[in-house]
Amino acid sequence: MTTTPQTTRTTTSAVGALIGAGVIATVAASAATMAVAAVGHAAGISLDISGAPIPVPGFGVLTAVFSSIGVLLAVLLSRFARRPRRAFVRTTVVLTVLSLVPDVLADAGTATKALLMLTHLVAAAIVIPAVARRLAA
Repeated sequence: MTTTPQTTRTTTSAVGALIGAGVIATVAASAATMAVAAVGHAAGISLDISGAPIPVPGFGVLTAVFSSIGVLLAVLLSRFARRPRRAFVRTTVVLTVLSLVPDVLADAGTATKALLMLTHLVAAAIVIPAVARRLAA
């Protein structure tokens, strides 16, 4: 009976560490995507899609929302997948590629589309490895 509390404590601390790493990565990715957008805008790249501007903080907000969904996915995979790290990396890489599709189809200039895609890749490059490191192989 002493193994049950130990197992529960270990599982809880692993999930806590996973969430903690995910939160830190989410904050870093949000800041990074806002910085990329701000630098791109300062360099003269329009942040307009269909004539409506995307505010720089909007990049951070959307990054935080979708990164949080990724962290939730990681928590679920850590509980239910046989190989959580592998499943997480494969799934999030596919989702990252799919996230580029709306950017390609957006009513925007080529430079704007490239900047949008770059922000997706920057966020993925920060969040995916940080979270994957906390998952069991």
